Amino acid sequence: MTWLALAIVLWLPGLWPADGTAWPQWGGPARNFVVEARDLATTWPADGPKRVWQRTLGPGFSAIVTDGQTLYTLYREGNTDVAIALDAATGNTKWQTTYDAPFVETCSERLGPVPRAAPLIAGDRLITVSAGGLMNSFNRQTGERQWHLDLLETKSDAVRACGYSASPLIFEDTIITTAGGRGRGVVSVNAATGRIVWQSQDFENGYSSPVLIDLDGQPEVIVFTYGEASGLNPKTGALEWTYAHASDQGVNVATPVWGPDHLLFLSSAYNGGSRVLRLGRKDGKVTVEEVWANRRVRIHFGNVVRVGSRIYGSNGDFGSAPFAAIDVTTGDTVWRDRQVARSTLVGAGDKLLILDEDGALALATPSDSGLTVHAKATVLGARAWTVPTLSGTTLFLRDSTQILALNLGR
Repeated sequence: MTWLALAIVLWLPGLWPADGTAWPQWGGPARNFVVEARDLATTWPADGPKRVWQRTLGPGFSAIVTDGQTLYTLYREGNTDVAIALDAATGNTKWQTTYDAPFVETCSERLGPVPRAAPLIAGDRLITVSAGGLMNSFNRQTGERQWHLDLLETKSDAVRACGYSASPLIFEDTIITTAGGRGRGVVSVNAATGRIVWQSQDFENGYSSPVLIDLDGQPEVIVFTYGEASGLNPKTGALEWTYAHASDQGVNVATPVWGPDHLLFLSSAYNGGSRVLRLGRKDGKVTVEEVWANRRVRIHFGNVVRVGSRIYGSNGDFGSAPFAAIDVTTGDTVWRDRQVARSTLVGAGDKLLILDEDGALALATPSDSGLTVHAKATVLGARAWTVPTLSGTTLFLRDSTQILALNLGR
């Protein structure tokens, strides 16, 4: 069994379509923004790939998740959030539910409106979290709101200036995410009832989403919080390790990336830089070794993709952020490419789908000699900061005003 297949078995509840159309959580099936895509075209018409459909959507940067038939995402309407379900084939609304989601904007002029956390498909439920830390469960078929929980307990010190952004993950019959504060750094919630199963540690919130890994045959939840990365037992919340990673004002945003070689990649802007930790288990305890640290490698608010021994992503915070390949074993920059602006990306087989912040989409093949761009077209407007979602050969994207589906098949 491949590492990707093992990850899917470990992390996803229920059975998903075998055709690769499910993208049920932040980061896709294995939460690493990589899928084993097939049958993608390597050339596009001059005006870009075929638009299957396109429609308006309210503001927000919440990513799109799908079971292959229905899309789910969030947008903002005044002082409320709207959870919406769309037919994947047509873009037509199946249901939408509006609910109070209090949050005082302090970053909107620079960063655009909330919400920012991605929904989570958890069996027949859809789990969402607002910028103010309100977790909700909806019936995926009807949109009925089943339960809600204030993760942050209305504590002002737990709400970051730009809002709660962590996308929750599922483990067995629980939902795990960060909450922030004394004794509540990380919480586990019963998916059926919304009741707290366990809460643990004193971590302050960053903006990063947790990941679940298999560490030598045992599950481990990794959180990247205000000033550290840590590993906890997802069954109990017991702390198994922690490692300092400071950035200005604790702005740790990018999701950690785990590899089958036991290497964990962490990165942040604001003087945080990047580091790789090697994790293992010995005599019942987790071992942590820093392999390298490099202040010049800085992933801001986007994501990265790991392919083999290379990390690909936009390197930089303010100013330019050229697309780069980083050696995960040394931290050295293999190359930089300025033909691609600040971007988010998806690994699709041996290729990358790269969406820059101005709405230009590129299909490219990375190698140690550089980036070969096969096709490129502008498909969205400005502030296209939401990571794309690949379902089979259909790519779903959104910017601050619209959502669309593109056919990338041969």
